Amino acid sequence: MTYLLRHADILQPGAMIHLTRATLTTARPKALHKHDYFEVFWVQNGIVRHHTPAGSDRLGEGDLILVSPEQEHAIQGKGEHAMIVSISVHPDVVNALNNRHAGVWPTGPVPARLHRDMRQLSALNHAALVLEASPCNALAAEAFLLPLLADLQAGSTPQNAPDWLARALTAAQKAPVFQEGAAGFVAQTGRAHAHVSRTMRKVTGQSPSEYINMIRMAHAARALTTDSEPVSQIAATCGIPNMAHFHKLFRAHHGMTPLQYRQQYQRNVVQPA
Repeated sequence: MTYLLRHADILQPGAMIHLTRATLTTARPKALHKHDYFEVFWVQNGIVRHHTPAGSDRLGEGDLILVSPEQEHAIQGKGEHAMIVSISVHPDVVNALNNRHAGVWPTGPVPARLHRDMRQLSALNHAALVLEASPCNALAAEAFLLPLLADLQAGSTPQNAPDWLARALTAAQKAPVFQEGAAGFVAQTGRAHAHVSRTMRKVTGQSPSEYINMIRMAHAARALTTDSEPVSQIAATCGIPNMAHFHKLFRAHHGMTPLQYRQQYQRNVVQPA
């Protein structure tokens, strides 16, 4: 029988969000549980086993899980010092966000899993400290959730991606990786290029080169409208010093040349004419 946790039993009167830090026991859970609220939790230390109806996954430091109401799961520590930070969120908060931002919370039959690198985990822990000192009302809940959910959407990974690929997809958003092209991306995985290509096609429908070029061209488009660097410098920053190749890729992704894109979308909002 699945145990149901209710937000009315967890949230303080008037509170819309609740933070818990917990060191986990190693006892295997007797059953899965679900709740009528949303939950965000991440592994702060050690190794955690996350159980769902689909099976069990091994979570390490920086792995983050988003649980929707009615999704069943359970957790256990593996070894000593397994610790998580858990955030319970009143359903009204997330429902309001979803209404305003078109499904900002991920959905699916099982909880969504993502990974935070060291820098992202540090920012998340800082946000948790700010939340603890807050009145935990709706404003505090949104102040915590919105930056996290916006960041996850900007660098989101498919839920069916294996751990090694999910980490590489996240790393690929950073300039030192996408500047190295497909080879830099594959190096992040620690797998053979052919295996990475097959898995990428299955999970994302793209090859490593296609995925990296998509990120490069998104970076180029932002740079063209937010600063006045020469196009050649922007191309080099993307890791594509060959201007003919850069122009070809940019036109394929955006339907116009880099200069046309800049002329159409860049506006002087500081000193308008």
